[in-house]
Amino acid sequence: MNELLDGLWQASLWLAVGVVLLAVTRPLLVRLGGAGLAYRSWWLLPLLLATLLIPLPQVALLQHVPTLPLKVVPEAVEGTPASSLQLPLLLLVVWALGAGACLLRDLRAQGRFERNLGALWPRTDGSWQASGDPGLPALVGLWRPRIVVGPDFDQQFTAQEQALILQHEHSHRRNGDHWANGVLLLVRAVFWFHPLLPWAARRFLRDQELACDARTIAPQPALRGLYASTLLKAQLVHPVAPVVCHWRSQPVLKERIAMLKQSKRKALPWVSGQVLVVGLCLGMGAVAWASEGRTAGVPSINVEPFEHAGEDAAEAGLDRPIQVDKMSPPSYPKSAIEQRQVGVVNLRVQVDAKGHPADVQVISATNPGVFEEASIAAARRWTYRPALKNGKPVAGAVRIPITFAMDESDGVTETAR
Repeated sequence: MNELLDGLWQASLWLAVGVVLLAVTRPLLVRLGGAGLAYRSWWLLPLLLATLLIPLPQVALLQHVPTLPLKVVPEAVEGTPASSLQLPLLLLVVWALGAGACLLRDLRAQGRFERNLGALWPRTDGSWQASGDPGLPALVGLWRPRIVVGPDFDQQFTAQEQALILQHEHSHRRNGDHWANGVLLLVRAVFWFHPLLPWAARRFLRDQELACDARTIAPQPALRGLYASTLLKAQLVHPVAPVVCHWRSQPVLKERIAMLKQSKRKALPWVSGQVLVVGLCLGMGAVAWASEGRTAGVPSINVEPFEHAGEDAAEAGLDRPIQVDKMSPPSYPKSAIEQRQVGVVNLRVQVDAKGHPADVQVISATNPGVFEEASIAAARRWTYRPALKNGKPVAGAVRIPITFAMDESDGVTETAR
């Protein structure tokens, strides 16, 4: 639970860094390579999020340093406080509710738009004609995207204007813009709380339309005037569905017509722009990936004495024994405190190749029935690093002796020297 919240927090920070960076560099990218280059620069955001999922090579910093087993005393906090458990759970519930509501809202908007199309009939030009017009022409759908035109398409536009519109929508489909909108739908749901995401989504959709206009008009620059007038003739439409590429939308119309007046870019600046975008994406991705190293430097705890862990690892042919990153002490049972009971519980924890505790068993326990339940519950909450064999994580088991003592002089304390 905490790992998920930490991951969302880290991804949100890097998402903000990427959005700010794109906002600052966009004017330069437009000058160097036009609208197409600015649109491609948005690859930076999914790349940043993807690099955060790539694990760093794990180095056993304390592999050759002996450590001691865990000791629990009554003065220690009895397990994890209820308030500290409730807060992450509450945050997780709020995030899940927000993500579900955002996703449901967008899916309902998409369904409402498609229902308002009414019946569809195939046309000879490869598009589909709708009986309703909730904002057409447009490329509609994700898995099977279709170019849909309104019922008065033939009456509203000339043959040459129709050809330009269809070329525009075909360009959306060939470029995979409908898939990009689908990814945007998911990102907006996952990061619904992000303050910069609404602006980023609007700017992304604007750059998408500008880039599509540039691709459509590039082979036929003489038709720029006709293209602009065709935009003006279309119905004024606000984007009303997340997986729809509209021919015309109100917020970006003026910017699209202004872009059509620009002269064709030279080859050298265009190439320079591509190099800049690739370098920007790779550089920021590398920085985001390397930032995970800050947590990798936290000393891990070999939960067995070194002589046992090292011997077990060597006998099993392991490069590194299982380690524990976070080892919060179990709760000291109140009944044991009242009766001043002490004891030692030896656990055997089976850890899978992903570092998750697959099984926890009690090997032995003094004062049976007193400390076993608290020890097992604590071991299931700990964060593990799997053993390494030939450089790869593998499943394995580890013994964890837990000492329950009534004062600091009894037993040993958890240390990592």
